[in-house]
Amino acid sequence: MASLVFTVLGFALGSVPFSMVAGRLFASKDIRAYGDGNPGAANAWKAGGWKAGLVGFLLDYSKGAVPVGVAHFAVGVTGWALVPVALAPVLGHAFSPFLRFKGGKAIAATFGIWTGVLSFRGPLALGLLFGVFFLLQDENAWSVMLGMTCYLAFLVLWAPDLYVFAIWGGNLAVLAYKHGRELKRNMRWRPYLVRAFGRDG
Repeated sequence: MASLVFTVLGFALGSVPFSMVAGRLFASKDIRAYGDGNPGAANAWKAGGWKAGLVGFLLDYSKGAVPVGVAHFAVGVTGWALVPVALAPVLGHAFSPFLRFKGGKAIAATFGIWTGVLSFRGPLALGLLFGVFFLLQDENAWSVMLGMTCYLAFLVLWAPDLYVFAIWGGNLAVLAYKHGRELKRNMRWRPYLVRAFGRDG
């Protein structure tokens, strides 16, 4: 019953387009008219500056971290019962009923759910991996996918449980779907790597 309650709560919170709300509050703009049209924190930053972007990111992060963290650490939901709870905020964000199921790319929500599953270690490791690939190449979607793929190695070392791998697999699938258009493009290595190794793409 606790798993069901927090799954529904997580999806409901995940569905709220907080970054769009931040864009309206700080810039009176629809952030979907900026950047790639994604209703997420990056475009809130482009539309309304750092205040809108930071508020949007923190709220989108919290809608993953809060329901999953409370369910896991306070209520004691764990094992396979935690899988739908952890995936619900990501699914809500990516396929928001408030946006006709055309939600954001779920990056901030992803950081949030891994905070709820693994405490600070999860988002710290994921952030470092994303950062490494952002430094190496210039296609953000590939940085996300490569970082998530390598994140599995971290999970094998720190949380080698099948239900955790199931959360990772579901999270990876959502991110791959939401970044599908950009993933059709080749990776673009940073200029200093191109100069060093003599190739790109």
